[in-house]
Amino acid sequence: MLSCRFGGSSGFRLELEDNEDLVVIRSVRRGARHDVSPLSSPSRTAQDRLTPLFGFPEAGVGVYGAPIGAAEQLAVVINEDPEVEFAGRGLRDQFGAPVVYTENVFVKFRDDLTAGECLRLLDEAGLTVKRPVGTAPNAYFVGAPTGIGRAVFALAEELLDRDEVDLCHPELVREVDRRQMFPQQWHLGPATIGGQDIVAHANVVAAWADTRGEGTVVCVIDDGVDIDHEEFAAPGKVFAPRSVSRPKSNDPRPGEGDNHGTSCAGVACADGVGKASGVAPAARLMPLRLVSGLGSQDEADAFVWAADHGADVISCSWGPADGRWWDPTDPVHNQVVRLPDSTRLAIEYAIERGRGGKGCVITWAAGNGAESVDNDGYAGYPKVIAVAACNDQGRQSRYSDFGKAVWVSFPSSNGSPSRTPGIWTTDRTGREGYNSGDESLGDQAGNYTNSFGGTSSAAPGVAGVVALILSANPDLRWDEVREVLRESADRIDDNGAEYDAGGHSDRYGFGRVNAAEAVRRALARKGELIETA
Repeated sequence: MLSCRFGGSSGFRLELEDNEDLVVIRSVRRGARHDVSPLSSPSRTAQDRLTPLFGFPEAGVGVYGAPIGAAEQLAVVINEDPEVEFAGRGLRDQFGAPVVYTENVFVKFRDDLTAGECLRLLDEAGLTVKRPVGTAPNAYFVGAPTGIGRAVFALAEELLDRDEVDLCHPELVREVDRRQMFPQQWHLGPATIGGQDIVAHANVVAAWADTRGEGTVVCVIDDGVDIDHEEFAAPGKVFAPRSVSRPKSNDPRPGEGDNHGTSCAGVACADGVGKASGVAPAARLMPLRLVSGLGSQDEADAFVWAADHGADVISCSWGPADGRWWDPTDPVHNQVVRLPDSTRLAIEYAIERGRGGKGCVITWAAGNGAESVDNDGYAGYPKVIAVAACNDQGRQSRYSDFGKAVWVSFPSSNGSPSRTPGIWTTDRTGREGYNSGDESLGDQAGNYTNSFGGTSSAAPGVAGVVALILSANPDLRWDEVREVLRESADRIDDNGAEYDAGGHSDRYGFGRVNAAEAVRRALARKGELIETA
């Protein structure tokens, strides 16, 4: 049994098991898909007995299922291949989810130590500084000796037990779940679709009489954004773009099959010059490409970049893997995934340092497993805004996660039955995205999709509303924005048992977002609006 601790010496202990049913392969070549073998015979014969599960192409890593008891034998054969840098047995957490460790460590020393003392302790432990981490004093991302393997866990535990160390854990990465559901802009205002009147919207169009998001920056952290799309082409629209995953650059464009981020960005702030408008069409877009595993240091770096480069609101539509909402026996259901200290401190950094100290507002997709968001250390983190999904009839979307952490809900797809296919938004230009050029799926050119959804669509929708709020009143702190959303939300599906005495529903939070009312309340706090609308 291997383990590490998040939250310091008395924090949550994550336990990892080797069930001899997983193999992790790191190839010499970076950027290769995990489901396309780079191997030659006889190692390819061994790999043929493995089932591709997921991978991190930028690191050349693939995670594979193996016949129980055969993982070690197959890994030994594959490890001999010249195209392979490493092959070994993989680990699962106590809920059965695969977890990949690296030979990197996040460590934070006590604030009162000098830099020299920190470096001396790292040197004594055999750790090499890769770079300081600016999210907290005396925090470092360090490398353990090459080939240390699983001994990195013991090294991190020993270091954490020292009085001089506050936090320490290996870099652990998981599969990232892009929170989408796939089975017209009715979510913005009243619409008629297929001859049916849809009124379960977020009252966005009415808010545009006061603001369209001018002067704000919406950061979308996702798998990349098609910044060449006509809806992101306004002068100055794309702002401080970045790929925080390899290859690290200022190019956030998506790779093969990475369609999710473009649709999320469109929901938040598409210009509305073609065939789709975002909630805040006049806001600027900061697209950050993140395709590294869940829990990676790249993940933490994204929040620091956003805060340091002027983001007002950060939208995240990803997190731990969801259980299959239609199958309550799915073993992934209700797994508990904690937030790594490296990412937690980066989120805190954005909240404390962003917007000149007023704090970046962070929206997070609650998840699509019809399970408790309170088990999700990301969306369930108390200082982010967990967003649930409601459907075109003003009720909970069938897949949407629920729980105490849900703050608000936003209109999205429902699955079946539904009066709409989902949310109409931007797609990758041409035939590369969700819509390959079929008018029944969006537009004939393939630049738009009509069936985006899940809490993936709900979170950037609320991010757009936050941009409207901050455009109306840029002096609001991050926690005041949360309160404006709470005060202005509309109770939906209201009955005697749905909302508690504090006005909270585990399914809807404080209700469905009402953009026009939120803007009105933001202006009222600024003193520009006296009379009740």
